[in-house]
Amino acid sequence: MSLLENFLPAFLEEVVGDRFGRYSKYIIQDRAIPDVRDGLKPVQRRILYAMFDSGNTPDKPYRKSAKTVGDVMGNYHPHGDSSIYDGMVRMAQPWKMGHTLVDGHGNWGSMDDDPPAAMRYTEARLSAIAMELLRDIDKRTVLFKDNFDNTTKEPVVLPARYPNLLVNGVSGISSGFATEIPPHNLREVIDACTALIDNPDMTVADLMKIMRGPDFPTGGRIMGEDGIREAYETGKGRIYVRSKTAIEDMRGGKQQIVVTEIPYQVVKSKLVNSIDQLRLEKKVEGIAEVRDESGRAGMRIVIELKKDADAEGILAYLLKKTDLQVAYNFNMVAIVNKAPRQLGVKAMLDAYVAHQREVVTHRTQYDLEKAEDRAHVLEGLVKALNLLDAVIETIKASKNRQDAQNNLVAKFEFSERQADAILTLQLYRLTNLEINSLQKEHAETMKKINQLRGILNNPKKLMGVIKDELGEIRGKFGIDRRSVIQGEVEELKVNLEVTVPAEEVLVTLSRHGYVKRTSMLSFTRSGGDLGSTGLREGDQLRWSLQLNTLDSLLLFTQKGMYYQLPVHQISEFKWKENGTAIVNLIGLPKEDRIMAVIPVKAGEWKALAEQGEQGPALVFVTKRGQVKRTLMAEYATNRSAAIAAVKVADGDEVRSAFRSDTPQEILLVTEQGLSIRIQESDVSLQGRVAGGVRGIQLREGDAVTDGLHVSGDEGEILVISDYGYAKRSLLLDYPPQGRGGKGIQTFEIKEGKRVRPNGTRLVAAYYVKDDVGIVTVTAGGAYGEFRSDSTPLEDRRGTGRTIGAIERTDPLSETFLKPLPPQTH
Repeated sequence: MSLLENFLPAFLEEVVGDRFGRYSKYIIQDRAIPDVRDGLKPVQRRILYAMFDSGNTPDKPYRKSAKTVGDVMGNYHPHGDSSIYDGMVRMAQPWKMGHTLVDGHGNWGSMDDDPPAAMRYTEARLSAIAMELLRDIDKRTVLFKDNFDNTTKEPVVLPARYPNLLVNGVSGISSGFATEIPPHNLREVIDACTALIDNPDMTVADLMKIMRGPDFPTGGRIMGEDGIREAYETGKGRIYVRSKTAIEDMRGGKQQIVVTEIPYQVVKSKLVNSIDQLRLEKKVEGIAEVRDESGRAGMRIVIELKKDADAEGILAYLLKKTDLQVAYNFNMVAIVNKAPRQLGVKAMLDAYVAHQREVVTHRTQYDLEKAEDRAHVLEGLVKALNLLDAVIETIKASKNRQDAQNNLVAKFEFSERQADAILTLQLYRLTNLEINSLQKEHAETMKKINQLRGILNNPKKLMGVIKDELGEIRGKFGIDRRSVIQGEVEELKVNLEVTVPAEEVLVTLSRHGYVKRTSMLSFTRSGGDLGSTGLREGDQLRWSLQLNTLDSLLLFTQKGMYYQLPVHQISEFKWKENGTAIVNLIGLPKEDRIMAVIPVKAGEWKALAEQGEQGPALVFVTKRGQVKRTLMAEYATNRSAAIAAVKVADGDEVRSAFRSDTPQEILLVTEQGLSIRIQESDVSLQGRVAGGVRGIQLREGDAVTDGLHVSGDEGEILVISDYGYAKRSLLLDYPPQGRGGKGIQTFEIKEGKRVRPNGTRLVAAYYVKDDVGIVTVTAGGAYGEFRSDSTPLEDRRGTGRTIGAIERTDPLSETFLKPLPPQTH
């Protein structure tokens, strides 16, 4: 037979599945998930038992950690020493365990995540409360199993005379399962356990009156009673843990925020660094210095504020943006009958009570056997002392010890156990005093036997023993609650002024969509000229706005969408720099473009909401002649994504959008030279996503070129054709009309072979009172410029005059007002 014929074929997925299944079973049962009965992972159980077995108890001197790690690794846990020492370290750190199980001596790490000293330097012994986990383990209370090499025995579970799973909590990740059980207050857990023994039908709501929630060793404020209730019922839930903070007054009118407790499992040094980083990056204004003043007196993190800083606002920002407040997610998974289960708190306590019932039953049976054996021996000794002379004579006549034992059994009907005790009896026990003490001991032993039998025969007495012993542990080791529980979760509202310094800036947006924020200092130092701003080749400045960093911009697009862009989110550039593409700040599609920019002052949204229907409105005019008016307050948002501003039909687009603080009049101008002046109040207020109403009845092939906000009789209407012909006509010549009419002429388009054409359509219309600059753009991208006063003032039906040499092969496609320089204060 060849070597190859010894191998059997196998499918890879079957082999991998089988191996991974075995690995997963091991990781879940014997590594990462605790047993519901004693709340310990196997490595923790082995450490505690190894220390107990070697006499490393609280009444003895400390012993080198390396010796304990060696004992555990050599006898019970065949893995690396680091995993064993790490488990030992965690059980010795009071900021991770509600009650430490290892009493450490030396450097065992810190809340700053400093590593502990190596195990050859540290010393340890069992803590006093750890002895309660191991108490009665030598009385056959729990099962033992062979260790990994069958050289000794180890406990399957510890007696755990208090509910350690809930008291100390646990955190672990295994294959397919994870567990996160928070620490609880010892007194509350024992009280809940006792109450459940008295009334097994208690609900979670009843238990929560006793055990209100977790109690973290690091204190803090727990928020979210609903999350606790959900976790206690299902095993899953979420709460929020907030640091304990106080705002203290200092000299000179300054204030400081003092943190004395931080959330569970948060690393203090990382928290301090993250707060200081916010200060260095100027993401929050008003922090002067961050210090860690923690010491022997306890934790103390000091956040010193600048004068006149908003302490409450800064604290709210820090709670929101740092680990001063964190979410804690319950995931209460434990091993029940060798399988992982997600448990509510009642199921956990029920499992613990059932375990204690077994432990106390086995211990009582053990004590009863010992007591009955002792009573049997005492009966033999008392009987022997009453027949002392005959017993001595029988012993003297015997050949050896075994013969003497056989003779005593045969002659006086002693049992072998009694005969052995008689033979080992010391001579001083033959005194009258000792005879009386034996009789007294026998009476006490019989009394104890009756008590033990009573416990075994009466379940109520058995449960009473469990309650009494839990009460003793509660009185000896109970401590006051450290975490404060608050029912509701406080919503954190961060004031923008806390995170953004108020500063006057200049915001510019170019025709090609490049935006920048520039300080007024940079603008002034660069000459204070709008024409000197940095622009890419072929680009032109379209909007220039003097704003505050706390303000926002509403950007409206052709397709009827809008974006809110806070000024402080616009990247800051020097005046001579180009800026950044607007698509880097908002999700503007390629096929859409910005048509209007409307600034909103800081805090104005709140004022708009309070004004109701008396507040300002936004007016939209579309290509097909639709007009819509909506209260500006409806455009308040915290979203940065595109939001519908007006419903636009297929083939339609927004041609104009402006703010109207008081209803005036709207003048619509069409491409074919018609216009209509309507009252703004004739356009009723509609919702944000409405499509508006008809403003003008368009001829076939016509479209609205612009919508103007006008009032009174002052000013002129300036119109421009695609061939570069422009004219002004008095607003007085445009009488108000009813909404939806056909309108009146505002520009005569000349056509024919004998006349020089002045255009095929109007490309722009403006309402002007003063001389303004207007930039023109041809279809080929060539720019031009003219002043409004250079255009002729004609009657309404005038034909206009050319404003520049515009080639008919490259007609005007659009125009826009030249931005005005910022006002100087």
